Amino acid sequence: MNPLASIILPPLSAIYSVVTRARLNAYRRGWFSVSQLAAPVISVGNLTTGGTGKTPLVEWVCRTVVRETRKRTCVLTRGYGKANPQSQVVVSDGNNVVAGEVESGDEPYLLASRLLGIAAVISNPDRISAGQWAIKNLGSEVFVLDDGFQHLRLARDLDIVTIDATNPWGGGSLLPYGRLREPRAGLSRADCIVITRTEQVRDLVEIKDAVQGLAGEIPVFSSCMVTSGIRSLDGAIVDEKSSVSQPVAAFCGVGNPESFFNHLQREGYTLAFTRAFADHHNYTQPDITRLVNDAKASGATGLVTTAKDATKLSTFELELPCHILDIHISIDDEDRLSEMIRNACR
Repeated sequence: MNPLASIILPPLSAIYSVVTRARLNAYRRGWFSVSQLAAPVISVGNLTTGGTGKTPLVEWVCRTVVRETRKRTCVLTRGYGKANPQSQVVVSDGNNVVAGEVESGDEPYLLASRLLGIAAVISNPDRISAGQWAIKNLGSEVFVLDDGFQHLRLARDLDIVTIDATNPWGGGSLLPYGRLREPRAGLSRADCIVITRTEQVRDLVEIKDAVQGLAGEIPVFSSCMVTSGIRSLDGAIVDEKSSVSQPVAAFCGVGNPESFFNHLQREGYTLAFTRAFADHHNYTQPDITRLVNDAKASGATGLVTTAKDATKLSTFELELPCHILDIHISIDDEDRLSEMIRNACR
């Protein structure tokens, strides 16, 4: 961070803190109204901006809801980065993806693709309106609220918060100086906490103790990210990692790019070159051309990226083979979390 930013941003964080605390207090005292949908709502959110592994957890929760209850499930998401931010876009009706990445946003489109036959996905900043529409038009019986911890307008039956083990407190300061969306004491509002990417840290005990100290007696679960497979950009499954020409150039536009690069290295990939774009980056052909040229200059013989980034790459020309690393979340004591989800759906 440059010296000027370190002077300007702390006062702005102080202002943000006052506003955030006032808003939380207003909801706590009932000064702001809270709406309730005519169906159970499970929220998956976080304390910080950027990638905490929330999207894989949303997918896991949806699969668990359907497995445990057989109820029609719908994801409600804001759809960050979509073409018309204020619009409602039905990304999936549960059986078909009916909107593209540009109009949906990259994460809603990815969720819709991965949850076919399991959950519908609606992208709308007004999650209350979207939920009411889904009940009427899709017969939705359970909602999973994506990035919902600070969306206090909508009541929820289970509040799950993710904490990224590699950067649990986002630098320790509130926005914009740090990455905290609200003070750490906000964890006391959660019903349970899932610590993600625990495979990337050495001292999980210290992190878990700190989280438990803020959260009180609520359950704290540990989880890790596990490779599901590797596939080419055209969707073909690659059976063996050895089929991927190495060394590779890894690139991504996610909230925590280092976690992706570290994951690849732990999986045995030789990284000749890495490049991190901004979260939700909209790629252009010049971006891709520069990336490929730099990758070649570094000795890379192929590219590897995330499933989220891959949703934006199908129209580009790539002079190197590009593969996609698919991951899923694995949760310790998942039976206990499944039980909490099952109880919330009742």
